[in-house]
Parts: sequence; structure tokens; C-alpha cells
Amino acid sequence: MFGWSWVAMILTAMNNKTIKGYWSNGRFVKPEEILAEEPGPPSKTQLKAEAGEKQVLGEALLTLRPDLIKRLNLPEKLLDAIKDCKKITHFEGRRRQMQFIGKLMRPLDPEPIREAINEQTNGSAQLTLSLHLAEQWRDKLIAEDGALSDWLTTYPDTDSQQLRALIRQVRKDMQPEVPGEAPRHGKSYREIFQLVKEQMAHVKS
Repeated sequence: MFGWSWVAMILTAMNNKTIKGYWSNGRFVKPEEILAEEPGPPSKTQLKAEAGEKQVLGEALLTLRPDLIKRLNLPEKLLDAIKDCKKITHFEGRRRQMQFIGKLMRPLDPEPIREAINEQTNGSAQLTLSLHLAEQWRDKLIAEDGALSDWLTTYPDTDSQQLRALIRQVRKDMQPEVPGEAPRHGKSYREIFQLVKEQMAHVKS
């Protein structure tokens, strides 16, 4: 049995013609609550923000690597627009072309594009780290006698005779001909770096 207070609430709502809504689980849901429960279409502000993001992603597509572009399977019309934009040097013309690219991207899911951009960015960061590590190993091999043994333990496939010869040559090149003269970095110095970098990349792959 429903309590009289609950029944009185229903009668009051029915008699009051200005009240609109519905009853749910013993509670009268007001119109403003209905609006809150039912999400409406995106606002103009939301649409503008989404369009702006698509245009920014379009800018990033201009510098994306070809292999990542191919993986995205973008519409042919968008690919043509991107190619055309790369050729435009006039500021206003490029701006209009970027707006066109943003318009073409509106129906596309932005997430795969974000992932491709992130992959390219992180890849660049990883490459920078690898080069830095190769430089550290090169300098260590030249400066420390025991470093060669450490390197060969970590990278046993290295041509040890070649590396030893390069180290000897670099040390010889770095001896100043005139006291106080800055050490010279010749061909062997660059070759050690290349050898180290290639070995590190080989093991990583």
C-alpha cells in the first residue's frame, strides 16, 4: 500500500497544469532533470573545438612519415589535399588549404591519427637516445682501456680486431702535434661511432 503522503504528491502534480515531467521510483522528475539526463547534440563551441583539433592534426599529417601515412588508409581526396598543401608557399593560400584539409577530416576518427603522430614523435625521441648512448660508448672506448672488454661482453658479434685498430688510430690522432693544441677527431673517430651505432641497432632488432 502506498502512503497517503505519496498519493497527495501525485494528486498535487496532476492538478498543477504548469508542472511537466514524469514519476520514477516514487520521485517526480522535473523538466530540467530530463534535459540533464538526455544528452543533446554537440554545442557550437564543442563543434568548433573539434574542427580546430582536426585542423591541427591535419598540420601534423604534413610532416608524418610516408609509412605512417600509408598505414592510416586516408581518403584519396584528403591525400591529394595534403600533397597540394605541401606545394603552397603563400601564407593565405596555405591557410585556406589547411581549412579545407580540416573539413575533409571532420568525419574521420582522430584516434588513429593521434597514435601515428605519437609513434613518430616517440620514435624520434628513441633515436635521439640511441645516438646519445652510442656517443657515450665511443668516448668510453677511447678513454678507458677496460671499456673494450665491457663492450665485447655486451656486443660479442663485434669485429674486435677492427674496433681495436680504430681505437688505436683515434688515440694516435688525438695526440696534439703542438703542446696545448686541441685534440683532432679524424676519420677513425667517426668510424668508431658508426660501428657502435650499427652494433647497438643490430642487437636491438
